[in-house]
Amino acid sequence: MTKFLDVRALWGGGDVSDVVQLREWTGGEDYTDHSQYVVLSPDDLQSHIHAKDVLIATHGFNVNRQDGIADISYWETLLGPNPFIATAPFPGAFLGLLWPGDSESLHALSYPMEPKNATAAGNMIADFVDKNLTAATSISFVSHSLGAHVVLQAISQMSRRVRRLILMAGAVSDHCLTQEFASVQAKVDVISALASKKDEVLRWAFPIGDLAAEILDHDHPWWESALGRFGPTPSPEHYRSPCQIPKGWDFGHGNYLQVDSPPHEPIPSPEDVPPQGAPPPGPYDADGKPIKGWQEAWSASFVSTRFT
Repeated sequence: MTKFLDVRALWGGGDVSDVVQLREWTGGEDYTDHSQYVVLSPDDLQSHIHAKDVLIATHGFNVNRQDGIADISYWETLLGPNPFIATAPFPGAFLGLLWPGDSESLHALSYPMEPKNATAAGNMIADFVDKNLTAATSISFVSHSLGAHVVLQAISQMSRRVRRLILMAGAVSDHCLTQEFASVQAKVDVISALASKKDEVLRWAFPIGDLAAEILDHDHPWWESALGRFGPTPSPEHYRSPCQIPKGWDFGHGNYLQVDSPPHEPIPSPEDVPPQGAPPPGPYDADGKPIKGWQEAWSASFVSTRFT
């Protein structure tokens, strides 16, 4: 049963809410049954995070509340065990973060146009973490797409230090960690990223940056390109490479964090970014192709590995 920090005002669209809502998904895979999205008491939240390393995960743009619950709840089941203790479960407390990423149109991805709801959500989460997660041993964040803006804004405003930051398919500028969010470097122990040059959404969301990447150089100062395609440029402090997923894996923007049917089994940790040309991880079907859903399982295993 996934626990959530919810800053949405509505199930679809709308602005951020007035307060961070504590919620829990108690149902199965029928995410249309909104009655299963129940209030979580502050005491239950404290019991969940007390003396634990907390991982807060958030989605990207064009995701309503129902899809956010479904994607994050499913992805939590794919988080791998502690790679150093084969029989141990995921070594931390997991929290989903829902924000109104479906209130902004696609063009809002074109950095540096800052989506207002992502900024407002980040500010709310920063204040909430500082005031309400003090019993946690540590705080870490993982984001997908435009959720990178949410967590980077949160970290920039938090007084508490962050243990791990993992940006998957970040829909932010590739130099944001040394410019717009430069203060984040000194507040995070280890920064990681996942990027794919097969991400067509980010290719077209950053068209000028993509042109510069192909013709000139992706970190040319006159242009913008996406962190989720090229990784951070230049590398910030406390950054752990590599981040570039092999081209042959055809990792698209929607392959990091989404529900797949039938559900895929978790990929045991440790999993890290392999060199270009490496084959996708198994298991494979009768035709020798990776079984559907392996990308989400692999991203979860990667995050589990970097989380430890």
